[in-house]
Amino acid sequence: MATKSSRRPLTALGLGALLLLAALIAAPILGGNPLDLGRALRGEYPDHDILFGIRWPRILLALLAGGALSSAGVLFQALLRDALATPYTLGVTSGASLGAVVAICFGFGGVAGLPGIWIAALVGAFAALALVLAIAGGGRRMSSFSLLLAGVTINSIAMAFILLLHSSASFGQSFAITHWLMGGLGSVSYPTLAVLTAVILLLVLFLFLRARAWNVMTAGEEWAAARGISTRRVLLEGYLCGSLLTATVACITGPIGFVGLIVPHALRLRIGSDHRLLLPCSFLYGAAFLIGCDILSRVAIAPAEIPVGVVTALLGGPVFIALLRSSRKSLWL
Repeated sequence: MATKSSRRPLTALGLGALLLLAALIAAPILGGNPLDLGRALRGEYPDHDILFGIRWPRILLALLAGGALSSAGVLFQALLRDALATPYTLGVTSGASLGAVVAICFGFGGVAGLPGIWIAALVGAFAALALVLAIAGGGRRMSSFSLLLAGVTINSIAMAFILLLHSSASFGQSFAITHWLMGGLGSVSYPTLAVLTAVILLLVLFLFLRARAWNVMTAGEEWAAARGISTRRVLLEGYLCGSLLTATVACITGPIGFVGLIVPHALRLRIGSDHRLLLPCSFLYGAAFLIGCDILSRVAIAPAEIPVGVVTALLGGPVFIALLRSSRKSLWL
């Protein structure tokens, strides 16, 4: 007979899958403009174009972005042993934002059908990644503390350059910069979604396969090293994988905050720190959370839209406060 503790992983995963399924069912129907699902499925204009040309690609982007950011948040909280760590702690998103702002201010064009902002953001993210690794790995050994300091430093420098460029931008450029920095979901092409899906799923699979290593690192670098773990290699693998996840999403959506903080933190409080369960749950709940926030962003002041990054911040703050107040309780499911 299964015990309560043995049923908990299945319950957590099952609830996450149900929440994601419910979000996927509701998201295509709800929006600023009415949609007849029957007409859309029969291929009738304009419902078919609204569903498959606008809403469904956006929903898939929200699924991938939410799952990726939540998974990266789990990883960085484990590596840095800090419950407040997010995918944006180590500078990658600030680098992506700086690249996007440079593209906006200097009018970079697209390449191979990709927007110039996406390309510049990806270049900025990889530049920040290289700088953090160069700074953190410059000593005798890389540590979570050196990674954290390097990331905070690069964050500060990138934000200073963003403010400098923003202060000298034209009105139109200033609007575009502000809109990018708020974070948002737009419709993307299916080929782009296919590439994004392949990259994110491969990285998330790697994280899951290395779950035991993240469990060991959570106990501390000294404890891990005493048991024969190469902490430098594990830190490097984790930082690279988490940063690639974050950069892949941020170059398209901009900085969407709180997803990589709220979801991993809440799950860690409720189901524990075993990353074999925490990682798949984080992907499911993070995807459902961001799809839900996107629904709210489309219907709250319809027909206008609120950037989804604003919605996650407005929801995330109170939710995080509530989590902190109830963190000593053991209620779950």
